[in-house]
Amino acid sequence: MASPLLIDCDPGVDDMIALLFACASHEIRLLGVTTVSGNVGVDKTTANALAILALAGRSDVPVARGSSRPLIRSVRGGAADVHGDNGLGGVCLPPSDVAPDPRHAVDFLAETVTDSAEPVTLIATGPLTNIALFYARYPDVASSLRRVIIMGGSIGPGNVTPAAEFNCWFDPEAAYRVLTDTGLSRQVPNFMIGLDVAARVSLGVNELSVLRNSGRVGAYVADALGGQYLNHFRDLDGRDTMPIYDSVTVVEAVCPGLITMAPASVEVDTSTERGRGATEVHFRSSNDQIVEQSVGVDANGEKIVEVILERLAGGDLPSCA
Repeated sequence: MASPLLIDCDPGVDDMIALLFACASHEIRLLGVTTVSGNVGVDKTTANALAILALAGRSDVPVARGSSRPLIRSVRGGAADVHGDNGLGGVCLPPSDVAPDPRHAVDFLAETVTDSAEPVTLIATGPLTNIALFYARYPDVASSLRRVIIMGGSIGPGNVTPAAEFNCWFDPEAAYRVLTDTGLSRQVPNFMIGLDVAARVSLGVNELSVLRNSGRVGAYVADALGGQYLNHFRDLDGRDTMPIYDSVTVVEAVCPGLITMAPASVEVDTSTERGRGATEVHFRSSNDQIVEQSVGVDANGEKIVEVILERLAGGDLPSCA
């Protein structure tokens, strides 16, 4: 039976892949998408989410607009230098003819989780502003989640500052609420997949060629990946490869086990010093029953890429094994 899923995101080229992969995976039932400001502003991330779902033929999936800024301290700019001014690498998807859900993302999350007959998995691929507000406003509902899977933080260096990964840097206070001190009556199983592990899953020019020749959806993905997004990473290390960070969260929901997780606690730096947004990871014994949080330590990048490519290219649904 397909497992119910919600995705909170800030599309974003890699969010685009995550959403399309979710739509192509029979193991999950996508109940809705919520949007947040991050890679670009929330108006653009909302329009992008609607357009991506329309591209996938899933305009039936509701999209609810969320927070337009971090909880406490505003941030100048997003990640347009990576994702382009429109968030999708300059690729213009046909706009959706469906309007966003009228509810705020936080209310939408609460009502959707409450109405679900089964516990819901919540995935977050952007700054954690909406999730922190959800925890604060609806703690009892949030406590009923099956699990939360987050792309954010890092065991090692960051990608915005030497210390901080983008999503946690953008809203450290929200990240602290979700990763360090939830305030929930039940400790929901929490999976953090950090920058260092997500970066091990990457596509190259050969994979772009496969996508481009696979059909309409694959061609749009290849165009979004192969322009400004690829050039950004090419300038960083001189290689024709690019990470697809956010998609690994949905892979973990669809094909658990391709990301190696270890029990840990996470302390998010909310200071105004140079370490702001950093995630300090403390690994625990697997026998420690107090800790319900796990952090990714490795990824089967080759298998993850295989599964993503085959599903986005419209082929037979491959086994997760």
